[in-house]
Amino acid sequence: MLLRTSTLLLRTLREDPADAEVPSHRLLLRAGYIRRAAPGGYAWLPLGKLVLDRVTEIVRREMTAIGDQEVHFPALLPAEPYRTSGRWTEYGDLIFTLADRKGAEHLLAPTHEELATLLVKDLFTSYRDFPVTLFQIQTKFRDEARPRAGLLRGREFLMKDAYSFDLDSAGLQESYDRHRAAYRRVFDQLGLDYTVVHAMSGAMGGSASEEFLAATPVGEDTFVGCTACDYAANTEAVLTRAPAAADPVAQPALEVHDTPETPTIAALVELANARRLAGRDDWTAADTLKNVVLTVRRPGAEAAEPLVIGVPGDREVDLKRVEAALHPATVAVFDDWDAHPELVRGYIGPQVLAKLGLRYLVDPRVVTGTAWLTGANEPGRHATGVVCGRDFTPEGTIEAAEVRPGDPCPACDTGELTIRRGIEIGHIFQLGRRFTDAFALDVLGPAGKPVRPTMGCYGIGVSRAVAAIAEQHHDERGLVWPAAVAPCDVHLIAAGKGPQLDAALDLGGRLSAAGLRVLVDDRTTVSAGVKFTDAELIGIPRAVVVGRRLADGYVELRDRAAGERVELPLDGLVERLVDEVRRAKGDVV
Repeated sequence: MLLRTSTLLLRTLREDPADAEVPSHRLLLRAGYIRRAAPGGYAWLPLGKLVLDRVTEIVRREMTAIGDQEVHFPALLPAEPYRTSGRWTEYGDLIFTLADRKGAEHLLAPTHEELATLLVKDLFTSYRDFPVTLFQIQTKFRDEARPRAGLLRGREFLMKDAYSFDLDSAGLQESYDRHRAAYRRVFDQLGLDYTVVHAMSGAMGGSASEEFLAATPVGEDTFVGCTACDYAANTEAVLTRAPAAADPVAQPALEVHDTPETPTIAALVELANARRLAGRDDWTAADTLKNVVLTVRRPGAEAAEPLVIGVPGDREVDLKRVEAALHPATVAVFDDWDAHPELVRGYIGPQVLAKLGLRYLVDPRVVTGTAWLTGANEPGRHATGVVCGRDFTPEGTIEAAEVRPGDPCPACDTGELTIRRGIEIGHIFQLGRRFTDAFALDVLGPAGKPVRPTMGCYGIGVSRAVAAIAEQHHDERGLVWPAAVAPCDVHLIAAGKGPQLDAALDLGGRLSAAGLRVLVDDRTTVSAGVKFTDAELIGIPRAVVVGRRLADGYVELRDRAAGERVELPLDGLVERLVDEVRRAKGDVV
């Protein structure tokens, strides 16, 4: 393939676009790979489409290599299957819904578990048809309230999703492990630095899930790793080590104190030490029990309900962790204090919540027998010796508190947690029978009795992966594509007109005939300096400059990633470049 800049739909930008927030967004726009078409939607220009296609082909190749079969479902779907599964309500405002001319409700699909299950139910009736895994690479839709960061958080995006159907849990585990290994091969080929982490299943449901996160400071996901073992998890899925329970009767009696003007934890701790409450002058925020009021709205519910969450006072409540724990409910900060005068703002304690009929969940560190300094439910008053299991009994526990660097690892006895940010590029789930139950998918088993298959789901954000690669592979001058996904293998730059341009076009033709993708900058109205700047911005791995030493039979080869330049003879250059490209791609051209 030979592309010529003079006829290519390519416009580079000298300045960063005003609305570009992250490097991938800024550079993909500036280098002419994408163009904003709508809020959260982007047009792929020729170079961008070549990158997207290369990523897509790597994904497709690895999926078919493990026996997955490609299908293609429609994006416009009837509402009924999603009502049957319950996800029409669960997704809420995140899905695009519409009605056809007859008034029938439809949605633009965010994912296709329902359709895959119905297809298998329609076509397969015997255990002999299983296992089977279907996959598709297709545009998906999500009604993001605030689309941002270019391809990283859009309303329309390209995804690969696969759906496995097995007869039992052992088969599901085999399918899950097979896809996990295939995902590693995919992301290794894409040149991504990634971590596999434990994750929450969210709207998918199921018993287990893992995310593949590409590490980058601009990632919207935070994840932890252990300094002593291989534990890694999305912060939403991190479990807290609970201390041992104690005898609540052995704790000192509850005592109420006047604590005026202490609506904050810091003010309370300062006063408690100054006045030696309960005979102590070593109070810390971790000795206090902070009670945070939230509102929770269940899917389909007409009104939200208050929920009180108790966490140690040295921790903040992480709303993302709360929503993950309470999914599919949505969570917001409580602000309707006038409607609940029984809640004394800044002085809430757990002692009366049960009498008030309010749901109360606590951090796992709040175990039976632990004593706390907390609100007394009166203005300007707190209580010491408020003991879990004696003075209050929570309804249950919830992983709601923020996770911090240095927290103990939940998987080993010696490690501490570190925290990084990342982009979710893949997610795999063991769904179980949620969808086969919903649609009563049964097949005849080997013993002549009905068997209900169990499912797995495996997603890769294909367009998001392009952005993740750009985030990890760029420098101050522009993009630096890995060889496997670059839009072209070689960028030829004619540093002058006449013989230099003729030689560049001739070399481009020979490289193309040898199977490489070549971009020739054959513009005659721009300077060589502009061409070099554009080449660095576009980020093709190898640039060949046909310039002043052409008369001597030499050209300059530039390695975009290493920044190295070397002069080489034209003789044998085609063979050398073909060999380098093949080796860089693992013999795949």
